[in-house]
Amino acid sequence: MTGTPNIMFILADDLGWMDLSCMGSSFYETPNLDRLAREGVRFTDAYAACPVCSPTRASIMTGKYPANVGITNFIGGHAKGYLISAPYADHISHNEKTLAEELQEIGYSTWHIGKWHLAGRYNRTPEFKKSHYPDGHGFNVNIAGCEDGMPRHGYFSPWLIKNLEDKKDGEYLPDRLTDEAIKLILNREDRPFFLNMWYYLVHTPIQAKEEYVKYFKKKRLDLSLDEVPEFSTGDYFPCEHKKNEKIIRRLIQSDPLYAAMLKSLDENVGRLVKVLKDEGIYENTVIFFTSDNGGLATAEGSPTCNKPLAEGKGWMYEGGTREPLIVKWDGRIKPGSICRTPVTSPDFYPTICEIAGKTEYKTGDGRSLVTLLEDNEDQNLVERPIFWHYPHYANQGGTPGSSVRKGRYKLIHFYEGDRFELYDLISDPGEKKNLYEEKKIVTDDLKQLLTDWKNSVQAKIPEKNPDFIPWSECHSELI
Repeated sequence: MTGTPNIMFILADDLGWMDLSCMGSSFYETPNLDRLAREGVRFTDAYAACPVCSPTRASIMTGKYPANVGITNFIGGHAKGYLISAPYADHISHNEKTLAEELQEIGYSTWHIGKWHLAGRYNRTPEFKKSHYPDGHGFNVNIAGCEDGMPRHGYFSPWLIKNLEDKKDGEYLPDRLTDEAIKLILNREDRPFFLNMWYYLVHTPIQAKEEYVKYFKKKRLDLSLDEVPEFSTGDYFPCEHKKNEKIIRRLIQSDPLYAAMLKSLDENVGRLVKVLKDEGIYENTVIFFTSDNGGLATAEGSPTCNKPLAEGKGWMYEGGTREPLIVKWDGRIKPGSICRTPVTSPDFYPTICEIAGKTEYKTGDGRSLVTLLEDNEDQNLVERPIFWHYPHYANQGGTPGSSVRKGRYKLIHFYEGDRFELYDLISDPGEKKNLYEEKKIVTDDLKQLLTDWKNSVQAKIPEKNPDFIPWSECHSELI
């Protein structure tokens, strides 16, 4: 590999840790992503910076934890219960220097394609929102990036997405976004490019090509998955305002529509790889693939299952934040590597800057992973703490909380009820046994780390809701 490398950062939406074949799925099929993993490194303990989308996206762009950027909830989220969710910013401030701006400074063409969801709430003026689109934060090209968090008119055209022209009815959105990326690659200038490819897949609505759905319906029958219980409805949500609502938790990966969406995601990654090879620039392109938060497993149709991890999108447990992460860097990464060192979204910023040859860049919370990528070990990263702060109620049932992982242990502080849970993620990745009372030394150490970190980033804490009426008082006749 010679010359300054191109960089392609592929971000899926709501993709679960177990949603790729190379991560262990036996129902979903992802041959192109599996091939990337064989050619690069696959991480087992990679994390999104938040269990919902916008904060993680802001973290990738700034190299900071969401609490340090001020974006701690998906933009537009406003749920409340026993607590009132903490206030949060609804856009990346222009005082922040984004990854795209860093790369622009050293001559990269910077392209954003797909979901953005970092441009203000819906009640903001059009002028305000437009100023915070990707092209207002360092991207030369912006295709489809706007304030929308999902294709509200579905995946089949007409989508009515700003910055993306509808051309023909029935066109599948992922295919069109990939078409646009291929055009940019084919017509690139004589300089390296940074392609920020943020697919909407596999976010709701769960819609897919019919021929793929038929394929997975047959596969489901062939594997006799229609005879296995799909959902568990025995538990109630762990928050006062949903005390009488049961969690519809998916038990197995068996949804043909979701599998078909994943097939399209994988197929389009394969198309991107093919054009790089056809153009003779594959070896000189570093590829990242990951997701913004965990798979949707407890609400809104619960299309996937994150087992053995607990819960999913919107939750502070592992299913909400642990992600697939694949990095391909020819000549620098040993093919087929597996890395078990915990890493997190803010790390992408300094890593990509270093790969691109930028020696001076705005420092944030992330750490460069270049040594880890090249040697598959970096002792400075093994025991560093990683933090989360999500002071909000999630649509999927998760409650406000903060957490820290250091080494094998993870401590979660849930604000409703002021309770703590401690888990050994090496022996108990499913977070089934709370060690809070047993491991007091570990607990005290992590509590202090978490407190000090929250103070350092001036983390906003949810307050008690003075208007909240407990479920027991509203339904005394049922008690």
